[in-house]
Parts: sequence; C-alpha cells; structure tokens
Amino acid sequence: MNKKPRKMGKKSKDFTAQIFKILSKEPSKSFNYKQIAAILELKDTKSRNEIIRDLKVLKAQDKIHETEIGKYQVISKAEYYEGYLDMNSRKSGYFVCDELEEDVYVPKQNLNHALDKDKVKVYVYNRRSSRKPEAEVLEILERAKTEFVGVIDIQKNFAFVTTTNAKMYTDIFIPKNKLGEAQNGDVVLVEMEDWPKKADSPFGKVIKVLGKPGEHNTEIHAILAEYGLPYDFPIEVEAYANKIDTSITTEEIAKRRDMRNVLTFTIDPKDAKDFDDALSFQVLDNGNYEIGVHIADVSHYLQEGTILDEEAYNRATSVYLVDRVVPMLPEVLSNFACSLRPHEEKYTFSAVFQLNNKAEVIDSWFGRTVIYSDQRFSYEEAQSIIESKSDIIPAEISLTGKEYRVPQPIVEATLKQDELAKILRRKRMSNGAISFDKVEVKFHLNQEAEPTGVYFKVAKDANHLIEEFMLLANRKVAEFIGKQKKTFVYRIHDEPNEDKLMNLQAVISKFGYSINFKSKKDISSSLNSLLTEVQGKKEQNLVDTLAIRTMSKAVYSTENIGHYGLAFDYYSHFTSPIRRYPDVMAHRLLQHYLDGGKSVSEEDYEAKCHHSSDMENLAAQAERDSIKYMQVKYMQDHKDEEFLGVISGVTEWGIYVEIIENKCEGMCRIREIKDDYYTFDDKQYALVGEVSKNILQLGDEVYVKVKNADLVKKQLDFWYIRKNE
Repeated sequence: MNKKPRKMGKKSKDFTAQIFKILSKEPSKSFNYKQIAAILELKDTKSRNEIIRDLKVLKAQDKIHETEIGKYQVISKAEYYEGYLDMNSRKSGYFVCDELEEDVYVPKQNLNHALDKDKVKVYVYNRRSSRKPEAEVLEILERAKTEFVGVIDIQKNFAFVTTTNAKMYTDIFIPKNKLGEAQNGDVVLVEMEDWPKKADSPFGKVIKVLGKPGEHNTEIHAILAEYGLPYDFPIEVEAYANKIDTSITTEEIAKRRDMRNVLTFTIDPKDAKDFDDALSFQVLDNGNYEIGVHIADVSHYLQEGTILDEEAYNRATSVYLVDRVVPMLPEVLSNFACSLRPHEEKYTFSAVFQLNNKAEVIDSWFGRTVIYSDQRFSYEEAQSIIESKSDIIPAEISLTGKEYRVPQPIVEATLKQDELAKILRRKRMSNGAISFDKVEVKFHLNQEAEPTGVYFKVAKDANHLIEEFMLLANRKVAEFIGKQKKTFVYRIHDEPNEDKLMNLQAVISKFGYSINFKSKKDISSSLNSLLTEVQGKKEQNLVDTLAIRTMSKAVYSTENIGHYGLAFDYYSHFTSPIRRYPDVMAHRLLQHYLDGGKSVSEEDYEAKCHHSSDMENLAAQAERDSIKYMQVKYMQDHKDEEFLGVISGVTEWGIYVEIIENKCEGMCRIREIKDDYYTFDDKQYALVGEVSKNILQLGDEVYVKVKNADLVKKQLDFWYIRKNE
C-alpha cells in the first residue's frame, strides 16, 4: 500500500541535534531510545519512533555506534573543541580553532542555531574516510552579537526582519507587541531575545527605527548600528566633557618643558578638524638638528575612572566614514582643547630627538611639554614648499584661497625635515620594510552628502615627511620602555602566511611578476619591487589589494614580536591619542615609568589591547562599508554609461570587475554573459567559453554597464558588454 505524501508544513520532528548532545555529554555511557525519550520528556509513540529513526541517521553518519542491540554511544574517537564559527554567504561555515591545523567545515544542518563569530563547542568527525572532517555545533558558548540591522516586513499578527548581512542565514521573527514604532519597509535595529529549539527563526524585538531604505542618513546609521558603533555621545558624557577646565595655567606650565619659543607647525589634511601632532625644529650649536614630535596630551584631560574615560575606552577609536567622523572623544576635546590649532598654546606629550645630517638619532628625550603652533599647513601646501623650494603658496592650493608667503625659517625647517625624512625612509626600506602606498578612493560631496565625483588620494613627500617622524616617535618610545622589560602596549605585525604568499604568487604570475622566497628579506624586497612595478598599471589596485591581504593583521599586544611590515623590533602607537585609545594607554604608561613606577599588570593591559584591536577591526569594516555605499550611490547616476574595467575576481558564479576610472567594483553573473556559454575553470582561475574558448581571467580588461545599484545591500551588478582586445 502506497503511503500518502506528507503535506507541506507537517514535517516530522528532527531530534538528531538533541540526541547527539545527550550522548556527547556522557561519552562513556550507552543509551537506548527509551532513556533518550525520557530525558527529552517525550511520551507519544510518534516521537519515540522519530528518535529511533534519528539514532539510525546518526549511526549512518558515523557519529555514534551501536554498542549492543538498541543501545548507542558516541564514537570513542570523537574530538571536542572550543573555538569560533566563521560563516560564509552560502548558509554554511567553518569552525576556527588554534588547536586544529586547518578550519573545519560546518554544513548548514550542523549549525544548530550558531551564527557568525559565535564562540562554540563542536564535535569534529570524519563522515567517510575519503572526505575531509566536518564539525557539528554542540553548544553556543557565547554569542558574538545579539543586535542586527535589517528591513522589516510587517504581516497581520507578526513581522520578520531580513538582515542586510550576507552571513546571517536566517531572518528574525518579531511578535506584534514588539514592533515599537516600526512601519512596514523600515530599516530597523533589532535585538535577538530567544531562539527556541524547535523554531526556524530566532525571536526578537525592534529597539530602534533607523529610517527608510536608501535614504542617506538611514544607510550611514545602519552601517554604524550593524557593527555596534555609536553615532552620538550620551548626554551625561557630553555634560562631563563640557565641564572640564581646558585653560592653560601657569601652575601646569611650571610642571612641563616649555617649548613655546621653538618653531612649531602642523601638517594635516586640508579638511582636518583635529590636529593631534605637530613638529618643532631648531638647529643646535653643534650643527645637529632638534626635531620635536609633539602629540596632544589627551591623558591630561582624560582621567582614568571617569565616565568620559569609560566611553573613550569602549569606543577605542574614531570611525572615519565617507561623509563624517564619529569621534572617540567629544568635540570640546577632539576639535578644541586637545587639537594643536595654530596660534594657540597647548599641552603636549613629546618625543624630542637630536639628529645629525645622516638622520642618525644622537639623543632622545620624552616627557610632557607646552607648545605654541606657529603655522598650520595642509599636505598640499607643504608639498608645494618641498617641490618649488619657494616661500609662496599659490592661491589654488592655499587653505585661505589666497596666495600668501611663508616665513623663511618655516620654509628652511620644512625642507630640512623632508631631507631627513627621506633618509629615514631609505633606511627603513633597506632594512626590509614594505611600502604599501595603496590608492585611497575619495568622493567630492555636495551639501546633501551626494557624491558628485571620485578622486584618488596618493601619498607624496609631505605625507611621507609626517609619516617618518611619527614612525620614529612610535619606535623610540616603544624601544625606551621595551628595553626596560616593563609592560607596554605594542603595535605588532607578524610575518606573512606562506600559503597566502603562494596564492599571491599564483595570481601575479599571470601578469609576469614573481616573489623571491629565498629569505625573509628577499620576500620583503620582491614585494616592494612588485608594488613599485605595478604603479600606474591597470592591475595596480588589484595587486595592491591582494598583496595587503597576504599580510598578517597588525594588532595591539603586550607581547612584543616586532613589526614585520615596518621592519622594526619595537613599535607602538603614541602619536594619535585624540582618535586611538591605545595611544592614550601608551602616554599613561610612559609617564608612569618616567615617574619611576613599577611594571603594571600585563594581564590587565593584554585584555585592553585585545578590546582595542577588536574595535579597530569593526571601525575598519564600517569604513569599508561606507565607501562601498557611496560607490553604489555614485554609480546609480551612471547607469547608461559604458565603463572600462579590470577583472578583479573570478568565481563559479561570475566575474568581479573593478572600473578603472573610479575603482567601483561590481559583479557580472555568469548566466548573464551572453556571447557564449561559460564555465568556471578552477585551475586557470578563469571563465571559459564552451564554443569560442574565450577566456575571462584576472587582470583582463572588459567593458561593462551598471545593471543594478542596491544601496541597502551596498552591491553593484554589471552587464558584461565585451572584452577589450
């Protein structure tokens, strides 16, 4: 007799995860279906039959074995690990754990409600001897996040929120009484409150309405909310900051080295509002040069244990989005009291160096100072002095919009500092430092923050001048404390992963480049040669991006392993305390040790370093998302134009193309490339036409048009037009 087909929505229950969890908790014990049913409090015959069925499924999957007829036990070779889940966009993920040599695949059915970046306990098993291991989530130890951004779809008695995050594989169910002020189609921030075992989706509530999809402020606030980043300060924090005494007093000046009479100036981006570093210059009687690196003394105002300090620590960094800065400190400090503005006295923390003509450091001094900034330059103005050797700043680059003359002592100081900076840079490069001068995409914005054009920011001599003296201060401060063997906050950067370098080699070989793997120094040298060779070529941005991805991520730590990319044995962040909390910690520790203090708790500071690294990473992701959003917004107005681009990625579902003139990247889906039927060739890392044998691979130039510009998903889709032969 044929069974009737099961009706939709009347699925049999799946108890495999619960059964497996019961057996895993007592791996030395065997259970029969009755014992399991009792633990699960199931008494009906149907549920017991489903337990029997699921036990057979687990046995077929080699997760459990039958110790005697009807009694089951987890396989003794089972391995349990704790680590993190790294989801992909295809509703499966990988388990990441330091104890394992490689990441372990977690199929969708084994996720058991775990989400991206959750800390989990898993069971790793070999499904078949010929296949790679797989993992099953047994327990969620810690949720990475419980707040999500998405678009709400309100039905009669409930709602669902579909998130914009491609790694979030489920929508969130919202009961009718937890909609708040949300209207259908709003972008909302929701909190996940519960995920019942038998529910397909987690339950949540709306905690904030961000606005309508596609509106500028909605999307910017959504980016910040997605990463748990604030966009304003609590009222009590603003109130506390506004009450701080920011006056310069004779009592405080008496405690500091007075450098107000030494020639001092700042060089910053023309649109900068906070100036946290200044350089001073004077020629000494012995013919050497004294160069002071003066940094805003944020720690003077930011006292430990206050609500202001707690807020700054929680933020850990300022966030630089395309159209705004979300500062670490309230404006009264970041743009006024701590900002080294021209023609104002300021409290600073300084690293003062005596250098000779070979840019060798003859002497160093560290401590609190008071300065007076004689001049504020933009990078463009300082670059004009370096290039022209002239004291005249042309009107077209002047901050005032008018031509003006720079005092001769400042011109001479700038030229000498540029000369010394170039020597410092050459030394760094010869020691194995890697020069990542990646082109930055910037936007011309109108008053409504609409993008009207794209331009590229390239580092020139004036940028390098500031960079080299900031690097010198960071290095020498770290070295000063590191050699005392005292706890400190280092900025560390590990050597690149060899597998990633080999992958880079495979890609760049298509363009005729190669990496020399003979030694650590040869790798650095060949990477520098590569980055120099690609400058100005169509593949530059692709190669620059891939080269950066081969590098380990620089992080904060109390354990000093040096900085590979800069070729420094000691390195810290000391020079930007207005926008980075680790620099504030470095200032406090340096003063503590200058005062003769004992080494502080390494454990406490390691936790602070870890938090700072995490927040830096979130801020970087938000910044990238804001650029992507603005690129999509810009391309919305260019749908009828044909663009020349470079293939920047190839996958089985299509090619990614980066437009040469504006660096905007989008996808041409394989099924929509109409001139042939294409298949993915993973050996060539290319799409190959079945009839024409036409090859579309990394670095090829192709013409594209905008098919779709999705502001909510921050996603561009292109029509493929033709290859540029």
